[in-house]
Amino acid sequence: MAAADWKENVAPDEAARFDALAAQLRAIQQEKAKAHGSKSRALHAKPHVGLSASLKVRDGLPDWARVGIFSQPGTFEAWVRLSNGGTGHLSDKAPDVRGFALKVTGVPGTKLIPGMEDAPTQDFLGILTDTMPFKTPDAFVAVVRAANGPKLLALPRILAALGSSAFSILPQLQKGMAEKVDSLVERTFFSVLPIRWGAAAVKYSFEPVAPPKPNAPLADGPSRFADDVRARVSHAPLTWTLRVQPFVSERETPIEDPTVRWTAPWTAVADVVIPVQDTRSPEGQALATQVEAFSFDPWHAPVEFRPLGAMMRARSNAYRDSTIERGAAKEPGPTR
Repeated sequence: MAAADWKENVAPDEAARFDALAAQLRAIQQEKAKAHGSKSRALHAKPHVGLSASLKVRDGLPDWARVGIFSQPGTFEAWVRLSNGGTGHLSDKAPDVRGFALKVTGVPGTKLIPGMEDAPTQDFLGILTDTMPFKTPDAFVAVVRAANGPKLLALPRILAALGSSAFSILPQLQKGMAEKVDSLVERTFFSVLPIRWGAAAVKYSFEPVAPPKPNAPLADGPSRFADDVRARVSHAPLTWTLRVQPFVSERETPIEDPTVRWTAPWTAVADVVIPVQDTRSPEGQALATQVEAFSFDPWHAPVEFRPLGAMMRARSNAYRDSTIERGAAKEPGPTR
């Protein structure tokens, strides 16, 4: 059962600090744009594939989960972007965060971002771990900045920025990034950070359902993840179940501490279905270009699904700056 007594802790100096952190990430994005073009992202810079999809909302959800587009069964047009999480375009063999971004369109209701209240979209973002080693946005940005500089100076810069807390953060970070990943199609992605779900607060995840095998042997090359997805979706659909995990108490499911793994049970609310498609065809390449022009932001959401916690509130500033910097496309409406 979901509890409704969750709360956020907003520091009085938060707005100014988050503006400063967003400016630091924007500076990294500007630097990367010189090497990879003006459309480069500050984070999740390397795309694997952009795919057309559908979100199919399930029937029989518990009362607390029937919110927004999940109020009743239905199917919504969507797009999926799979990516590496870093600031560069490295080989898929290199340790990195791996990302799953879903954009759903045809979504009614008033949206959160000023000036985009009538936008028809809602975004959901996930990575391969269900916690992160950073308790604060400041620590996260400090590590991103250090990793973006000369490799030999990364550790000294992290130690200078984080002090003794670096000795607890770095082992967890290295463990999460160093895990061997053979295929993104066979992995579960997690929101890590919570969002509102009507009166409740939840984290969500995308769990793969009976992933098909590739239709040909794959080389272990620098673009293995994209090659793997293409080799599967060319002959069989891909499906992930969208599950939500509700807040039950501050001890078991803290809102402001993303280092803690939530222990509440999962509830399946919908399925993300990616139909068979040829990503190498002219249509598939045009779709990939379209998806790459989108911005994916957890704040692209109706007010009932507002992101929660300091890390999410900092994202609001950073994602907005990134979107403006690279001239991202306007939010799309239904096309089919």
